[in-house]
Amino acid sequence: MLDLISGGNVSLPGGTLAIRVPGPFDLSVLITGEDGKVSGDGDFVFYNQPSAPGARLRADTVTVDVGRLRAGASRITVVVSAADPAVPLTRLPAPMLSVTGSAGRGVARFTPPRPTSQESVLLLAEIYRRRGGWKLRALGQGYADGLAGLARDFGIEVAEDSPAEGGFTALVNAERSRSGAPPVTSDARLAAAARAHCTGMAAEGRLGAGGSGVSGGSLYQRVTAQGYAYLTVAEQLVSGPRTEADFLAYCLTDTRMARTVRDPALSEVGVAHAPAPDGDIFWTAVWARPLTPHGLAAVASEVVALTNAERGAAGLRPLSGDPRLTTAAQAHSDEMVARGFYSHTSPDGRQPWDRAAAAGCGHRGIGENIACGQRSAAEVVRGWMDSPGHRANILKPDFTHIGIGLRGGGEMGTYWTQLFGMSG
Repeated sequence: MLDLISGGNVSLPGGTLAIRVPGPFDLSVLITGEDGKVSGDGDFVFYNQPSAPGARLRADTVTVDVGRLRAGASRITVVVSAADPAVPLTRLPAPMLSVTGSAGRGVARFTPPRPTSQESVLLLAEIYRRRGGWKLRALGQGYADGLAGLARDFGIEVAEDSPAEGGFTALVNAERSRSGAPPVTSDARLAAAARAHCTGMAAEGRLGAGGSGVSGGSLYQRVTAQGYAYLTVAEQLVSGPRTEADFLAYCLTDTRMARTVRDPALSEVGVAHAPAPDGDIFWTAVWARPLTPHGLAAVASEVVALTNAERGAAGLRPLSGDPRLTTAAQAHSDEMVARGFYSHTSPDGRQPWDRAAAAGCGHRGIGENIACGQRSAAEVVRGWMDSPGHRANILKPDFTHIGIGLRGGGEMGTYWTQLFGMSG
Protein backbone atom coordinates (compact mmCIF):
# COMPACT_ATOMS: atom_id res chain seq x y z
CA MET A 1 0.00 0.00 0.00
CA LEU A 2 1.38 3.39 -1.02
CA ASP A 3 1.64 6.09 1.67
CA LEU A 4 0.75 9.47 0.19
CA ILE A 5 1.64 12.99 1.27
CA SER A 6 -0.50 16.06 0.60
CA GLY A 7 -0.60 16.64 -3.16
CA GLY A 8 0.57 13.10 -3.98
CA ASN A 9 -1.45 10.98 -6.39
CA VAL A 10 -1.77 7.38 -7.55
CA SER A 11 -3.56 5.62 -10.41
CA LEU A 12 -6.54 3.56 -9.34
CA PRO A 13 -7.42 0.02 -10.41
CA GLY A 14 -10.73 -0.78 -12.09
CA GLY A 15 -13.73 -2.07 -10.17
CA THR A 16 -15.16 -1.01 -6.84
CA LEU A 17 -13.05 0.95 -4.36
CA ALA A 18 -13.51 0.98 -0.59
CA ILE A 19 -12.51 4.26 1.09
CA ARG A 20 -12.33 3.96 4.86
CA VAL A 21 -11.72 6.50 7.64
CA PRO A 22 -12.07 4.80 11.07
CA GLY A 23 -12.52 6.69 14.31
CA PRO A 24 -14.88 9.36 15.70
CA PHE A 25 -15.57 10.95 12.30
CA ASP A 26 -18.43 11.47 9.87
CA LEU A 27 -17.39 10.53 6.35
CA SER A 28 -18.95 12.25 3.32
CA VAL A 29 -18.34 12.50 -0.42
CA LEU A 30 -19.35 15.08 -3.02
CA ILE A 31 -19.73 14.06 -6.66
CA THR A 32 -19.03 16.85 -9.16
CA GLY A 33 -18.50 17.52 -12.85
CA GLU A 34 -15.72 19.37 -14.65
CA ASP A 35 -17.01 22.69 -13.28
CA GLY A 36 -16.48 21.52 -9.70
CA LYS A 37 -20.20 21.72 -8.93
CA VAL A 38 -22.75 19.05 -8.09
CA SER A 39 -25.69 18.46 -10.42
CA GLY A 40 -28.13 18.42 -7.49
CA ASP A 41 -28.61 17.53 -3.84
CA GLY A 42 -28.33 13.84 -4.67
CA ASP A 43 -24.59 14.24 -5.33
CA PHE A 44 -23.89 14.79 -1.62
CA VAL A 45 -23.47 11.41 0.12
CA PHE A 46 -23.46 11.72 3.93
CA TYR A 47 -25.08 10.23 7.07
CA ASN A 48 -28.54 11.52 6.15
CA GLN A 49 -28.29 10.53 2.47
CA PRO A 50 -26.05 7.47 2.39
CA SER A 51 -26.16 6.58 -1.29
CA ALA A 52 -26.00 7.96 -4.81
CA PRO A 53 -25.38 6.26 -8.18
CA GLY A 54 -21.93 4.69 -7.91
CA ALA A 55 -21.35 5.61 -4.23
CA ARG A 56 -22.63 4.18 -0.95
CA LEU A 57 -21.77 5.11 2.64
CA ARG A 58 -21.96 2.61 5.47
CA ALA A 59 -20.42 3.29 8.87
CA ASP A 60 -16.80 4.42 8.31
CA THR A 61 -16.52 3.27 4.69
CA VAL A 62 -17.76 4.61 1.38
CA THR A 63 -17.67 2.31 -1.64
CA VAL A 64 -17.23 3.86 -5.07
CA ASP A 65 -17.82 2.27 -8.47
CA VAL A 66 -16.76 4.90 -11.00
CA GLY A 67 -18.44 2.96 -13.79
CA ARG A 68 -21.83 3.55 -12.16
CA LEU A 69 -21.50 7.26 -11.42
CA ARG A 70 -24.14 9.55 -12.90
CA ALA A 71 -23.48 10.96 -16.36
CA GLY A 72 -21.00 13.85 -16.38
CA ALA A 73 -19.39 12.99 -13.04
CA SER A 74 -15.62 13.45 -13.14
CA ARG A 75 -14.57 14.01 -9.53
CA ILE A 76 -15.37 12.66 -6.06
CA THR A 77 -14.19 14.68 -3.05
CA VAL A 78 -13.77 12.77 0.23
CA VAL A 79 -14.56 14.79 3.37
CA VAL A 80 -14.45 14.14 7.13
CA SER A 81 -15.86 16.04 10.09
CA ALA A 82 -16.24 15.20 13.78
CA ALA A 83 -19.03 12.71 14.52
CA ASP A 84 -19.90 14.82 17.56
CA PRO A 85 -20.36 18.42 16.37
CA ALA A 86 -19.45 19.67 19.87
CA VAL A 87 -15.95 18.18 19.67
CA PRO A 88 -13.42 20.17 17.60
CA LEU A 89 -11.25 18.27 15.14
CA THR A 90 -8.13 19.37 17.01
CA ARG A 91 -9.21 17.21 19.98
CA LEU A 92 -9.58 14.08 17.86
CA PRO A 93 -6.88 11.72 16.59
CA ALA A 94 -5.63 12.43 13.08
CA PRO A 95 -7.92 10.73 10.54
CA MET A 96 -6.30 8.07 8.38
CA LEU A 97 -7.76 7.37 4.95
CA SER A 98 -7.15 4.01 3.31
CA VAL A 99 -8.21 2.91 -0.17
CA THR A 100 -8.72 -0.75 -1.04
CA GLY A 101 -9.41 -2.24 -4.46
CA SER A 102 -12.13 -4.75 -5.37
CA ALA A 103 -9.79 -7.69 -4.76
CA GLY A 104 -9.14 -6.49 -1.21
CA ARG A 105 -5.67 -5.26 -2.09
CA GLY A 106 -4.52 -2.02 -0.47
CA VAL A 107 -4.03 0.84 -2.93
CA ALA A 108 -3.08 3.89 -0.88
CA ARG A 109 -3.07 5.40 2.59
CA PHE A 110 -3.03 9.02 3.69
CA THR A 111 -2.84 10.82 7.04
CA PRO A 112 -3.25 14.60 6.67
CA PRO A 113 -1.53 17.31 8.73
CA ARG A 114 -3.29 18.25 11.99
CA PRO A 115 -6.12 20.77 11.46
CA THR A 116 -6.06 24.23 12.97
CA SER A 117 -8.52 25.34 15.65
CA GLN A 118 -10.68 27.13 13.06
CA GLU A 119 -11.14 24.11 10.78
CA SER A 120 -14.25 21.97 11.27
CA VAL A 121 -14.01 19.92 8.06
CA LEU A 122 -11.12 18.23 6.27
CA LEU A 123 -11.02 17.57 2.53
CA LEU A 124 -8.99 14.38 2.64
CA ALA A 125 -8.73 13.33 -0.98
CA GLU A 126 -10.28 13.45 -4.41
CA ILE A 127 -10.83 10.78 -7.03
CA TYR A 128 -10.69 12.32 -10.48
CA ARG A 129 -10.83 11.30 -14.14
CA ARG A 130 -7.62 11.72 -16.13
CA ARG A 131 -7.05 10.56 -19.77
CA GLY A 132 -9.64 7.82 -19.64
CA GLY A 133 -8.54 6.49 -16.24
CA TRP A 134 -9.07 7.46 -12.62
CA LYS A 135 -6.58 8.70 -10.05
CA LEU A 136 -6.54 9.52 -6.35
CA ARG A 137 -4.97 12.72 -5.04
CA ALA A 138 -4.28 13.33 -1.33
CA LEU A 139 -5.50 16.78 -0.22
CA GLY A 140 -5.47 17.37 3.55
CA GLN A 141 -7.17 20.75 3.12
CA GLY A 142 -8.97 22.26 6.13
CA TYR A 143 -12.29 24.05 5.87
CA ALA A 144 -13.74 26.36 8.53
CA ASP A 145 -17.41 26.68 7.54
CA GLY A 146 -18.70 23.20 8.37
CA LEU A 147 -20.37 20.65 6.13
CA ALA A 148 -23.22 23.02 5.28
CA GLY A 149 -20.82 25.73 4.10
CA LEU A 150 -18.77 23.22 2.15
CA ALA A 151 -21.87 21.82 0.46
CA ARG A 152 -23.01 25.32 -0.51
CA ASP A 153 -19.62 26.00 -2.10
CA PHE A 154 -20.11 22.86 -4.16
CA GLY A 155 -23.54 24.06 -5.29
CA ILE A 156 -25.89 22.57 -2.67
CA GLU A 157 -28.21 24.46 -0.34
CA VAL A 158 -28.18 22.50 2.94
CA ALA A 159 -30.47 23.42 5.83
CA GLU A 160 -28.68 23.75 9.16
CA ASP A 161 -30.73 21.05 10.91
CA SER A 162 -29.46 19.28 13.97
CA PRO A 163 -28.17 16.00 12.58
CA ALA A 164 -29.25 14.10 15.66
CA GLU A 165 -32.84 15.30 15.26
CA GLY A 166 -33.85 16.24 11.72
CA GLY A 167 -31.52 13.73 10.09
CA PHE A 168 -32.55 10.84 12.31
CA THR A 169 -36.24 11.59 11.87
CA ALA A 170 -35.89 11.58 8.09
CA LEU A 171 -34.10 8.22 8.18
CA VAL A 172 -36.71 6.79 10.54
CA ASN A 173 -39.63 7.97 8.41
CA ALA A 174 -38.14 6.36 5.33
CA GLU A 175 -38.04 3.06 7.24
CA ARG A 176 -41.56 3.54 8.64
CA SER A 177 -42.87 4.29 5.17
CA ARG A 178 -41.52 0.96 3.94
CA SER A 179 -43.39 -0.85 6.74
CA GLY A 180 -46.63 1.10 6.27
CA ALA A 181 -46.38 3.02 9.57
CA PRO A 182 -47.24 6.75 9.69
CA PRO A 183 -44.35 9.23 10.06
CA VAL A 184 -43.11 10.49 13.40
CA THR A 185 -42.19 14.08 14.19
CA SER A 186 -39.23 15.35 16.19
CA ASP A 187 -40.09 16.84 19.58
CA ALA A 188 -37.68 19.24 21.28
CA ARG A 189 -38.72 18.15 24.80
CA LEU A 190 -38.01 14.50 24.03
CA ALA A 191 -34.69 15.51 22.45
CA ALA A 192 -33.73 17.50 25.55
CA ALA A 193 -34.53 14.52 27.79
CA ALA A 194 -32.56 12.22 25.49
CA ARG A 195 -29.59 14.61 25.55
CA ALA A 196 -29.54 14.80 29.36
CA HIS A 197 -29.80 11.04 29.68
CA CYS A 198 -27.16 10.03 27.15
CA THR A 199 -24.79 12.62 28.66
CA GLY A 200 -25.28 10.94 32.04
CA MET A 201 -24.72 7.48 30.56
CA ALA A 202 -21.56 8.63 28.79
CA ALA A 203 -20.16 10.17 31.98
CA GLU A 204 -20.73 6.92 33.88
CA GLY A 205 -19.84 4.63 30.98
CA ARG A 206 -22.94 2.46 31.26
CA LEU A 207 -26.38 2.02 29.73
CA GLY A 208 -29.55 2.24 31.81
CA ALA A 209 -33.04 3.75 31.64
CA GLY A 210 -34.09 3.54 35.27
CA GLY A 211 -33.05 5.77 38.14
CA SER A 212 -30.78 3.06 39.53
CA GLY A 213 -29.01 2.72 36.18
CA VAL A 214 -27.83 6.31 35.72
CA SER A 215 -27.56 9.06 38.29
CA GLY A 216 -29.80 12.10 37.91
CA GLY A 217 -33.09 10.21 37.61
CA SER A 218 -34.68 7.84 35.13
CA LEU A 219 -35.13 8.66 31.48
CA TYR A 220 -38.90 8.80 32.06
CA GLN A 221 -38.49 11.32 34.86
CA ARG A 222 -36.35 13.42 32.53
CA VAL A 223 -39.12 13.30 29.91
CA THR A 224 -41.83 14.44 32.32
CA ALA A 225 -39.49 17.08 33.77
CA GLN A 226 -39.43 18.62 30.30
CA GLY A 227 -43.20 19.06 30.52
CA TYR A 228 -44.00 16.15 28.21
CA ALA A 229 -46.93 13.97 29.34
CA TYR A 230 -47.11 10.72 27.40
CA LEU A 231 -49.61 7.95 26.88
CA THR A 232 -46.97 5.42 25.90
CA VAL A 233 -43.18 5.55 25.70
CA ALA A 234 -40.28 3.49 24.38
CA GLU A 235 -36.54 4.01 24.35
CA GLN A 236 -33.38 2.82 22.62
CA LEU A 237 -30.12 3.01 24.57
CA VAL A 238 -26.99 2.09 22.62
CA SER A 239 -23.26 2.74 22.69
CA GLY A 240 -20.86 2.49 19.78
CA PRO A 241 -22.41 3.85 16.55
CA ARG A 242 -20.83 7.02 15.16
CA THR A 243 -23.61 8.41 12.98
CA GLU A 244 -27.41 8.60 12.99
CA ALA A 245 -27.49 6.15 10.08
CA ASP A 246 -25.32 3.67 11.97
CA PHE A 247 -27.45 4.05 15.10
CA LEU A 248 -30.65 3.34 13.20
CA ALA A 249 -29.05 0.42 11.36
CA TYR A 250 -28.01 -1.08 14.69
CA CYS A 251 -31.52 -0.64 16.13
CA LEU A 252 -32.99 -2.45 13.14
CA THR A 253 -30.85 -5.52 13.88
CA ASP A 254 -32.51 -5.92 17.30
CA THR A 255 -36.05 -7.33 17.29
CA ARG A 256 -37.36 -5.18 20.14
CA MET A 257 -35.74 -1.95 18.98
CA ALA A 258 -36.80 -2.55 15.36
CA ARG A 259 -40.39 -3.01 16.54
CA THR A 260 -40.15 0.40 18.21
CA VAL A 261 -38.91 2.06 15.01
CA ARG A 262 -41.92 0.70 13.10
CA ASP A 263 -44.55 0.98 15.86
CA PRO A 264 -47.57 2.91 14.49
CA ALA A 265 -48.66 3.76 18.05
CA LEU A 266 -45.61 6.04 18.50
CA SER A 267 -45.87 9.48 16.92
CA GLU A 268 -42.99 11.62 18.28
CA VAL A 269 -39.27 11.08 18.83
CA GLY A 270 -36.23 12.78 20.30
CA VAL A 271 -32.65 11.53 19.88
CA ALA A 272 -29.21 12.59 21.08
CA HIS A 273 -25.69 11.26 21.44
CA ALA A 274 -22.78 12.09 23.73
CA PRO A 275 -19.09 11.11 23.81
CA ALA A 276 -17.66 9.16 26.75
CA PRO A 277 -14.18 9.94 28.14
CA ASP A 278 -12.80 6.82 26.44
CA GLY A 279 -14.06 7.95 23.01
CA ASP A 280 -17.15 5.74 22.93
CA ILE A 281 -20.43 7.32 21.80
CA PHE A 282 -23.64 6.85 23.83
CA TRP A 283 -27.06 7.23 22.19
CA THR A 284 -30.56 7.75 23.54
CA ALA A 285 -33.73 7.77 21.45
CA VAL A 286 -37.06 8.44 23.17
CA TRP A 287 -40.28 7.58 21.36
CA ALA A 288 -43.72 8.53 22.65
CA ARG A 289 -47.34 9.28 21.98
CA PRO A 290 -48.51 12.38 23.85
CA LEU A 291 -51.21 12.05 26.50
CA THR A 292 -54.68 13.21 25.48
CA PRO A 293 -58.03 12.64 27.24
CA HIS A 294 -59.28 10.65 24.25
CA GLY A 295 -56.12 8.52 24.13
CA LEU A 296 -56.26 7.83 27.87
CA ALA A 297 -59.91 6.75 27.62
CA ALA A 298 -59.13 4.51 24.64
CA VAL A 299 -56.31 2.67 26.44
CA ALA A 300 -58.41 2.27 29.58
CA SER A 301 -61.27 0.86 27.49
CA GLU A 302 -58.84 -1.60 25.90
CA VAL A 303 -57.73 -2.80 29.33
CA VAL A 304 -61.38 -3.35 30.31
CA ALA A 305 -62.11 -5.22 27.07
CA LEU A 306 -59.08 -7.50 27.50
CA THR A 307 -60.00 -8.11 31.14
CA ASN A 308 -63.54 -9.04 30.17
CA ALA A 309 -62.22 -11.33 27.45
CA GLU A 310 -60.32 -13.25 30.12
CA ARG A 311 -63.43 -13.42 32.28
CA GLY A 312 -65.49 -14.58 29.33
CA ALA A 313 -63.04 -17.37 28.58
CA ALA A 314 -63.48 -18.50 32.20
CA GLY A 315 -67.27 -18.42 31.92
CA LEU A 316 -67.68 -15.26 34.02
CA ARG A 317 -69.88 -12.26 33.37
CA PRO A 318 -68.19 -9.07 32.15
CA LEU A 319 -67.38 -6.16 34.40
CA SER A 320 -69.07 -2.80 33.89
CA GLY A 321 -67.12 0.43 33.87
CA ASP A 322 -67.63 2.67 36.88
CA PRO A 323 -66.50 6.32 36.60
CA ARG A 324 -65.95 6.54 40.39
CA LEU A 325 -63.62 3.53 40.35
CA THR A 326 -61.90 5.08 37.34
CA THR A 327 -61.38 8.34 39.26
CA ALA A 328 -59.86 6.48 42.21
CA ALA A 329 -57.66 4.28 39.97
CA GLN A 330 -56.39 7.26 38.01
CA ALA A 331 -55.64 9.20 41.19
CA HIS A 332 -53.55 6.30 42.51
CA SER A 333 -51.50 6.01 39.29
CA ASP A 334 -50.97 9.77 39.34
CA GLU A 335 -49.86 9.66 42.98
CA MET A 336 -47.41 6.78 42.45
CA VAL A 337 -45.64 8.81 39.75
CA ALA A 338 -45.79 12.15 41.59
CA ARG A 339 -44.63 10.79 44.97
CA GLY A 340 -42.24 8.14 43.71
CA PHE A 341 -43.63 4.96 45.25
CA TYR A 342 -45.10 1.67 44.03
CA SER A 343 -47.52 0.08 46.48
CA HIS A 344 -51.18 -0.56 47.24
CA THR A 345 -50.65 1.57 50.35
CA SER A 346 -50.29 5.30 49.82
CA PRO A 347 -47.53 7.16 51.72
CA ASP A 348 -50.20 8.50 54.09
CA GLY A 349 -51.45 4.97 54.83
CA ARG A 350 -54.57 4.91 52.65
CA GLN A 351 -55.64 1.55 51.19
CA PRO A 352 -57.58 0.82 47.95
CA TRP A 353 -60.93 0.85 49.74
CA ASP A 354 -60.10 4.20 51.34
CA ARG A 355 -59.36 5.71 47.92
CA ALA A 356 -62.53 4.18 46.45
CA ALA A 357 -64.65 5.59 49.27
CA ALA A 358 -63.07 9.02 48.82
CA ALA A 359 -64.14 8.92 45.16
CA GLY A 360 -67.73 8.21 46.22
CA CYS A 361 -67.83 4.46 45.54
CA GLY A 362 -70.48 2.51 47.50
CA HIS A 363 -69.29 -1.00 46.57
CA ARG A 364 -69.33 -3.52 49.41
CA GLY A 365 -66.05 -5.07 48.29
CA ILE A 366 -62.94 -3.58 46.62
CA GLY A 367 -59.94 -5.21 44.95
CA GLU A 368 -56.92 -3.67 43.25
CA ASN A 369 -54.20 -4.68 40.79
CA ILE A 370 -51.23 -2.42 40.10
CA ALA A 371 -48.34 -2.76 37.65
CA CYS A 372 -45.45 -0.66 36.37
CA GLY A 373 -43.26 -0.64 33.28
CA GLN A 374 -45.67 -2.19 30.79
CA ARG A 375 -46.13 -0.17 27.59
CA SER A 376 -49.56 -1.30 26.34
CA ALA A 377 -52.96 -2.58 27.46
CA ALA A 378 -52.18 -6.05 26.10
CA GLU A 379 -48.85 -6.18 27.93
CA VAL A 380 -50.25 -5.16 31.30
CA VAL A 381 -53.25 -7.52 31.18
CA ARG A 382 -50.98 -10.38 30.11
CA GLY A 383 -48.68 -9.59 33.05
CA TRP A 384 -51.57 -9.60 35.51
CA MET A 385 -52.88 -12.90 34.16
CA ASP A 386 -49.42 -14.45 34.57
CA SER A 387 -49.43 -13.52 38.29
CA PRO A 388 -51.63 -15.76 40.52
CA GLY A 389 -52.73 -12.97 42.87
CA HIS A 390 -53.60 -10.52 40.12
CA ARG A 391 -55.26 -13.26 38.07
CA ALA A 392 -57.46 -14.10 41.05
CA ASN A 393 -58.77 -10.53 41.15
CA ILE A 394 -59.51 -10.50 37.40
CA LEU A 395 -61.34 -13.83 37.61
CA LYS A 396 -63.16 -13.24 40.91
CA PRO A 397 -66.84 -14.03 40.26
CA ASP A 398 -68.13 -11.54 42.84
CA PHE A 399 -66.63 -8.46 41.15
CA THR A 400 -69.10 -6.53 39.00
CA HIS A 401 -67.43 -3.20 38.19
CA ILE A 402 -64.03 -1.90 37.18
CA GLY A 403 -62.03 1.32 36.78
CA ILE A 404 -58.62 1.82 35.12
CA GLY A 405 -55.89 4.42 35.68
CA LEU A 406 -52.48 4.89 34.09
CA ARG A 407 -49.77 7.56 34.23
CA GLY A 408 -46.41 7.92 32.50
CA GLY A 409 -43.28 8.91 34.41
CA GLY A 410 -41.38 7.80 37.49
CA GLU A 411 -38.54 5.29 37.55
CA MET A 412 -40.40 2.58 35.61
CA GLY A 413 -42.07 4.60 32.86
CA THR A 414 -45.79 3.81 33.21
CA TYR A 415 -47.86 3.02 36.32
CA TRP A 416 -51.17 1.14 36.01
CA THR A 417 -54.06 0.69 38.46
CA GLN A 418 -56.99 -1.68 38.03
CA LEU A 419 -59.70 -1.19 40.65
CA PHE A 420 -62.57 -3.67 41.12
CA GLY A 421 -65.86 -3.34 42.98
CA MET A 422 -68.73 -5.58 44.08
CA SER A 423 -72.33 -4.44 43.84
CA GLY A 424 -73.99 -3.80 47.19
